[in-house]
Amino acid sequence: MITGLFETHINVSNLERSIAFYRDTLGLEVGRIEHERRVAFLWMGRRGEAMLGLWEKPAAEVVPQHFAFRASIDDVHERSVAWLTERGLKARNFLDDGTRRPMVFAWMPAVAIYFDDPDGHELELIAMLPGPPRPELGVVSWDDWHQSSPK
Repeated sequence: MITGLFETHINVSNLERSIAFYRDTLGLEVGRIEHERRVAFLWMGRRGEAMLGLWEKPAAEVVPQHFAFRASIDDVHERSVAWLTERGLKARNFLDDGTRRPMVFAWMPAVAIYFDDPDGHELELIAMLPGPPRPELGVVSWDDWHQSSPK
């Protein structure tokens, strides 16, 4: 029955600022803007594949949420920090240890990096990794993940 997540919505304090962020900074495609309702819908990935809804609310009603964008392994591991930095965003890893290096969630396994939108929503770029999960490793660096991989 359920084959994936098609749509998610978040509250934002300034619709125009958020549209600009998700469209111009992250590259999402605007599907529809309803100015009178103070809502916008943006396509994630290909049109018709997944959608993000932005609903303007008073700042006091904006509760930071978390969601992840699917990306390729190479994009997350090799390019994400530079890509985010070029866009004026501060990349951080799950451990928030100041290294700004993507980390591997060994239980999945997946590699991920985090950043925030203008309202403090925690966004993530994530890519599933090949191979079996190894939950005993916890959250580790890319190098530690590969050094511990079965040869």
